[in-house]
Formats: sequence, C-alpha cells, structure tokens
Amino acid sequence: AKKPAVEKVFLDKFGFVGDGCADEINHGGADKAVCVYCHDHYPYWENELSRNLAPGAFGENLTINGFTERMVHIGDIFRIGEASVQCTQPRQPCHKLNKVFGIPELASHVQISGFTGYYLRVINPGWVEPGAKIELLQKGSEEFSVSAANQIMYGKDKLDFEKIKKIISLKFLSHSWMETFRKRLEHRGLESTDKRLGH
Repeated sequence: AKKPAVEKVFLDKFGFVGDGCADEINHGGADKAVCVYCHDHYPYWENELSRNLAPGAFGENLTINGFTERMVHIGDIFRIGEASVQCTQPRQPCHKLNKVFGIPELASHVQISGFTGYYLRVINPGWVEPGAKIELLQKGSEEFSVSAANQIMYGKDKLDFEKIKKIISLKFLSHSWMETFRKRLEHRGLESTDKRLGH
C-alpha cells in the first residue's frame, strides 16, 4: 500500500529511508533494495482489471516511464537523482498482489504477462526527488534482459541449462536467483544419474 512521495527521500543500501518491508525473507535486502514497476504497463492492467490505478499500485518503490523489462538488462547501472543503482533480477510477483486487488490469480497473471517489474541494488546512496530523471550510465549483460531472465526462471527457457550456466556467471545477478539456478542445475545432474542407474 504505497503512497506517492511529496518530497525527496534518501535512498540507502537497503532502500528508501522510511519505507517498510513486511516480508524481509522474500523481499528487501541489498540485492532487492528498490522495486521498480513500469507505468507503461498501467493501461494494460487498467483494461484487464477494469479499474483506474494510481502510481505505486503494484507495491513498487519507483513507478517509471520507459525502461521496460525488454529494455533493461541484468547489471544495467542507472542514475536516479543523486543515487546510482543496478538491476539485479526481475521482480517475483507474490500473493500479496492477490490480496491487495482481491483477485486470487493476479500474481500468476502478472508473472505470465512478463510485466513483472524488477529489482535494483544501490551502488551509491543519495537523495531522490519525485519526478527524478533516470539516466542509463552503464550497460550490463547484453544477452539477458529482465524479460529474458523471466523466461529462464519461469518460461520457455526454464530447462535451457546452457542459458542457466551463462546467467549464473553474471556477477551482478542477485544472490537468491543465482542460488535458485544453481540448485536447478544440481537437480538436473541428479536426474541424469538416476536415469543412468535405472531408478
């Protein structure tokens, strides 16, 4: 239940000062300090949900124009106000969206749509004012956009183990996603062993 900020807010290594996180196990932390959602997707959701949506409707810290999941790549570095930040992973839509909107399958719908948003880690803390411009400072992975990463985690590339090996080689991927992909590779190895043994 986010409300638009009316004055500048300090962004430190763990997020915007004064912002709360109800589930620190699955959300927040240095790799997920800032949750971003693209205002470009709001018309789609307003049509799907038959309601008007205000910025922050998806629980994001920043509602931005441009820089969609197809445009932003894992490791991209941006300047926002005085702060610099880096994209670490797509957002994983959770059940709280279902509760906020009163729609049981909304989180799943957001995931399938690919309009997930993404997380940022803070490289250099600083003040961010409402309406601050976002400037791309440095490109990260050329191969893995946020959309491509979503496809590896949830979609058509879920069992593409070569892509999984490549994405976990990115030093700027979040720790939690790196561990998930590593376990998927380990599980693949166990399955192969079982098949050879005839289990």
